[in-house]
Amino acid sequence: MKISTKGRYALRMMIEFGLNLDQCTKISQVAARQGISDKYLEQIVTLLHRAGYVRSTRGAQGGYMLTRRPEEYTVGMILRQTEGSLSPVPCLDDEVNQCQRSSYCAALTVWTQLRDAIDQVVDSVTLADLIEEQKKRPHDNLM
Repeated sequence: MKISTKGRYALRMMIEFGLNLDQCTKISQVAARQGISDKYLEQIVTLLHRAGYVRSTRGAQGGYMLTRRPEEYTVGMILRQTEGSLSPVPCLDDEVNQCQRSSYCAALTVWTQLRDAIDQVVDSVTLADLIEEQKKRPHDNLM
């Protein structure tokens, strides 16, 4: 399973917003600091806005801010909003496995364990964890 640029950039953008909790952050600022197209970030922030993860403010001092505290977002929440299902195979996407082979598929056990491991990791790491990790790292382009 690979996370697309949409999911990776969404996390980077949310970290940026989390590093600036007390002020709005413009998409152009994030784009410049992260070396990402502002047009692409606009598409991604629209998904996050629709989900209620960020809010926008208009005007000269406008931009985007988180709607919750960073501790209230998990990596899983953000990735599922931008990527959709994180299941390694389509038969595990739904609540009830719709695959006709599920009752005798030997590989299903592996796919289920893999999905559960992915969920455990992404649902246990918060945006606050990533922000703290970012603060420890060099950040030539940040702030």
